[in-house]
Amino acid sequence: MRNETRGTVELTLAMVLSGTLGVFVVESGASPFEVVFFRCLFGAAALGAYSLARGFFTGHGFTPGKLGLAALGGVFIVFNWVFLFEAYEASSISLATVVYHTQPFFLVLLGAVLTRERISAGKLGWLAVAFAGLVLVSGVRPGDTASLKGLGFALAAAVLYALSTFVTKRITGVRPHLIALVQVLVGIPLLLPFTDLGATAGLGAGWAWLVGLGLIHTGLMYVLMYAAYAKLPTAKIAVLAFTYPAVAMGVDWAVYGHHIGLVQALGVPLIVLASLRVTLVARTRGDAPAPRTAGRAPEAASPVATRAA
Repeated sequence: MRNETRGTVELTLAMVLSGTLGVFVVESGASPFEVVFFRCLFGAAALGAYSLARGFFTGHGFTPGKLGLAALGGVFIVFNWVFLFEAYEASSISLATVVYHTQPFFLVLLGAVLTRERISAGKLGWLAVAFAGLVLVSGVRPGDTASLKGLGFALAAAVLYALSTFVTKRITGVRPHLIALVQVLVGIPLLLPFTDLGATAGLGAGWAWLVGLGLIHTGLMYVLMYAAYAKLPTAKIAVLAFTYPAVAMGVDWAVYGHHIGLVQALGVPLIVLASLRVTLVARTRGDAPAPRTAGRAPEAASPVATRAA
């Protein structure tokens, strides 16, 4: 199998796994804080074991400053998961996932605010297209409190994702697996005060779903993504990333019977097209390089460098 073909298979599989994440969250029966706490716990075990087996801890490349940036990015990514999972409960997996994919636009706005980066007329145009798509896909009507709540949670998750991306893409010379490991390790003590461990005692079969979130969606999925990045051009990475929302919407319909209406469906391609365009332009200019896992990568990124949740 050719290297690029192998990378395509790996990234597609990673995005398909990401699209099933919502079912694992809902079926666990745990609250969003508890879900994220155990995702961090089991995910840290998976990523730690993999990194140890591959010898990544030798010459890890961390300095106090880089470790601090990784930890700060972890704070953002952990609460990003909490808000996204709250959005699943308040609205639906489909709606939350589509709205969540407005992340690139918040990253553009952050760049403008924090680094004085100029927003071109083209980017402003795509932002307008994405906003129009967001209005359509939200399907929110006056007085529809539940939908508004879900929309708000998903947008908050997108903002936190962008903040984590903004921070972690400034970490160089450290393998992405190790940055991801730091992030989930940060989540364990951070979320412990919000986690009712007593309530999880009666989850029963829900524990299997929680373990799956850690081992499959935080261990296996990230390993597949980082392996694929070393083999694929950035344009293909950006395109394949949209396998995630497509699978999430299909799974939400197949398992829970949730589907978006006709008017909402009109907004999906607007968000996807605008997001894809902004992502491709950013990566072409080097704003968000894809992480590499071969050798000592000069640039590395956390899981938030992709669209995977």
